Amino acid sequence: MTIDKKDLTTTDRSQSEPTNSQKARTTARSKFWQSVWENLQIVIIALVIAFLIRTFIAEPRYIPSDSMLPTLQEGDRLVVEKVSYYFHPPRRGDIIVFEPPSQLQMQGYAKDQAFIKRVIGQAGEIVSVDRGTVYINDKPLQENYILDPPNYNLPPLKVPEGHLFVMGDNRNNSNDSHIWGFLSQQHAIGRAIFRFYPFNKIGRVASIAPQR
Repeated sequence: MTIDKKDLTTTDRSQSEPTNSQKARTTARSKFWQSVWENLQIVIIALVIAFLIRTFIAEPRYIPSDSMLPTLQEGDRLVVEKVSYYFHPPRRGDIIVFEPPSQLQMQGYAKDQAFIKRVIGQAGEIVSVDRGTVYINDKPLQENYILDPPNYNLPPLKVPEGHLFVMGDNRNNSNDSHIWGFLSQQHAIGRAIFRFYPFNKIGRVASIAPQR
């Protein structure tokens, strides 16, 4: 019996070449993995951007205590911007978020346990508290944003270069510079600029400089 060479060639080709359904499945798998890779790239880029924004531009923070009453309440959520302090040091009246200085870390506070206070004294200034009034270079501050006048006295202290004197607006219930001393500017994380929670209090957080 003889075999037609033409038929044999046709049969071998049909067995070795993929069918249309096989090609379709291969194409579908290729498109699926291409889509997965593209989506993965988008996620990676988004995570990198979020990391860069949080590290260098702004980040969300919450108020862990009532030391900033009545300006801010415990549980408030804030946006803290970091760009300003690349160009100038914190200014009087700024509400700043900062890492606890070494004095507080020695007392057991973790380095990432951020504090929030208002800048009162700047480098080179002399800060004192006497009979319910804060003085800068012997001039009294007019502070209409605090909860109550301080019920303690503080002898005159000169703020060292590169440091700040910070206080909570709730003067009599605030773990601030009148207790643990000066804050190095290097510990400043950023400036509170916007409250996004609770929703009925959404709005800008203004820096209020004490009047002298």
